[in-house]
Order: sequence, then structure tokens, then C-alpha cells
Amino acid sequence: MNKKRDMDLIRSILLDIENGKDWFETTSDDTADALGIDGTGLSEADTERLEYHLTLLENGGFAEFTKTGEGWIPERLTWKGHDFADSVRDEEIWRRTKEGANAAKGFTVDLLGALAKGFVKKQIEDRTGIALDL
Repeated sequence: MNKKRDMDLIRSILLDIENGKDWFETTSDDTADALGIDGTGLSEADTERLEYHLTLLENGGFAEFTKTGEGWIPERLTWKGHDFADSVRDEEIWRRTKEGANAAKGFTVDLLGALAKGFVKKQIEDRTGIALDL
């Protein structure tokens, strides 16, 4: 399995949780077939990728989950998770943030969040005329 962090998936999961998603199914179709239950439409690779990113979110302090044999139940986003979601919610800001990170040829999650917050700050200043000293 590819162990690269997919920030689009991270963003999507956080926004899904914030919007009330209460279950992430991690039973692949192959496993479902073997158990004689309905499948999820996910391949084994897709379920491994999803579980990997849910684990990253939990280990990174963005969200808390309860894990079951069939999936993950989001308990809550942390303050850090909410802050990150707030900074990358807007599609245009997210696009510009990714472009900036790609131009720099690397990033950390903290730098990515700071870049997104910088774009949000600029957007607030442009729309309100008030310079923020943050």
C-alpha cells in the first residue's frame, strides 16, 4: 500500500466529520463477500488507504474515533481539527494552498494550515478593509 499522505482525502474526511458523518466503513468488498454480507464498493486498497488516513488524523490530534471491526465512528473533531477544517473549507483557498505547497516542493501539515490561514486572512482583509495583525 502507498503510504503517502493524501491531503485532499484528509481535508475531505475532516469536512465530512464536521458535517455530521458518523461512520466510515472499512470493510472491503472482498471481505464482505467472504463474510456473506453486503459490500461497500471499496476495494481492499481503498479501505487500507482510508484506515491509514483515519489513523493519521487521530494520531495527529485532529479527530477522535471509536474503532469497530467494520469501521470507524468519529467521536469529535479536536480544536486543531476544527481550525484546519475552517482554514481549508473554501475550494479556492484550498486550491491556492495546494499550489503554494507544490511550488515550495514540500510542506508539513502545520505549514499547510498556516498557508491556508494566510489566504483566509488576506480574504478577510480584502473584503472588510480591516488589516488583521495575527
